[in-house]
Amino acid sequence: MKDEVDRLVAAWRRERPDLDVSPLEVLSRVTRLARHLDLARRTAFAEHDLEAWEFDVLAALRRAGDPYQLSPGQLLTQTLVTSGTMTNRIDRLQAKGLVQRLPDPADRRGVQVRLTAEGKERVDAALADLLSHERQILASLREDERATLADLLRRLVAPFDENTA
Repeated sequence: MKDEVDRLVAAWRRERPDLDVSPLEVLSRVTRLARHLDLARRTAFAEHDLEAWEFDVLAALRRAGDPYQLSPGQLLTQTLVTSGTMTNRIDRLQAKGLVQRLPDPADRRGVQVRLTAEGKERVDAALADLLSHERQILASLREDERATLADLLRRLVAPFDENTA
């Protein structure tokens, strides 16, 4: 079975036999897969009137467990955005009724951001739809192949994650 990447790699090998174009065989496919995943994410989130960034913040709060709250600093760490960006995001999510700000009992100057009932309902439904889309993307792989792919991708991505930790 040939795909578009096979055709472009063959063309580069013909035109530039002096170069090792083998990285394209993996990374061009990863790029193409990322485009399909991005579309699946946008579709799943749009069905629940969410943007990707909104889902990311709500999901971080949901994963925190009951009472589904984190400090803005903890949200920064999990979503990798600047403090100004996070403040804007929290403001916008609060205006939509998806989060609320509460005083931090451990710090009179601090706040905690808590997921509202509507925010929890929305992020749970969006996650369920996202996972359905992602299962469709992976449908051509057996369970053992998915596990192998996950292990290989983990090895590939881990050094980048270590650099951002």
